[in-house]
Amino acid sequence: MQPEYNKSLKSYNSFGLDVRAKTFLSVGSEEELAQAISIFSEEKILILGGGSNILLTKDFDGMVLHVDLKGIKINPVDDNHVIVEAAAGENWHELVMYCLDKNLGGIENLSLIPGNVGTAPIQNIGAYGVELKDVFYDCRGFTLESGDFRTFTTAECQFGYRNSIFKEELKSKVVITSVRLKLSTKDHKIHTSYGAIKQALAAAGVKSPGIKDVSEAVVRIRQSKLPDPAKIGNSGSFFKNPVIGSDHFRRLKKLFPEIPSYTQDNGKIKVPAGWLIEKAGFKGKRFGDYGVHDKQALVLVNYGNAAGDDILKLAQLIQLTIKRIFDIKLEPEVNII
Repeated sequence: MQPEYNKSLKSYNSFGLDVRAKTFLSVGSEEELAQAISIFSEEKILILGGGSNILLTKDFDGMVLHVDLKGIKINPVDDNHVIVEAAAGENWHELVMYCLDKNLGGIENLSLIPGNVGTAPIQNIGAYGVELKDVFYDCRGFTLESGDFRTFTTAECQFGYRNSIFKEELKSKVVITSVRLKLSTKDHKIHTSYGAIKQALAAAGVKSPGIKDVSEAVVRIRQSKLPDPAKIGNSGSFFKNPVIGSDHFRRLKKLFPEIPSYTQDNGKIKVPAGWLIEKAGFKGKRFGDYGVHDKQALVLVNYGNAAGDDILKLAQLIQLTIKRIFDIKLEPEVNII
């Protein structure tokens, strides 16, 4: 555990932004984590995992703590379930593949979501009709104020759409060190009704899909429209899909009959943010070294040497335009630092 100074974070964020940390420290165990926070207690601290859901707009004048804890354990629960415990530094997609190899179901729809396990509860990651909270059991974290470890149940996490207590009341106050998921070993629930999964399965000639079939379909869909961060800097979906009232939606439907929608359990309507951004004319627009991806309008990209502030200004322009045209406030899904 050796701190580094004036450290470039370019390889630690999926936007590939070359900002610097005053102090940088990577920890590989809970003991190292507790020790590091104790030593640097007077410093401003930024917790960094896979760096896939963050927009760094400037150098960080404090300590960047890189959480690199590893390890996966499986514990049987009953005839049809196990608890999978994964350390925060494990890559999320690699965990999904690990579980599929062991015929464990529940997270196949979340295939190819970038980032590490520790970020998953913060965002309540979700895709294609499934959210983390659907299989979440609990997570363990280090509380910065009290200096001890504690476990957070599903109820305590206060999960919402791409949200949790870790983005609200406990933002920057807890370092998640491991996550436990309750997955099925047989009698898997297959989710194929959301998005283009059915079409992808049909195109592959799959009539009775299993969990691996669903995962492969999701991977094909995501690869067809989302850029690889290793080639083009991005953080995946930059904005949340907005949820609006039914009256508001009816007004928009009259103006835009083709507007797609998903009715929620509470009667409100979810509208795809990507459709709104494309309709507003931003899809594929490039502004020098940054812009909006040409295949998915929900993705903002760094083509090479953009600054984080450039991408932030583009996001703000998109927000103002969507508000003006649709009277909808888009909220960022990424954390802006």
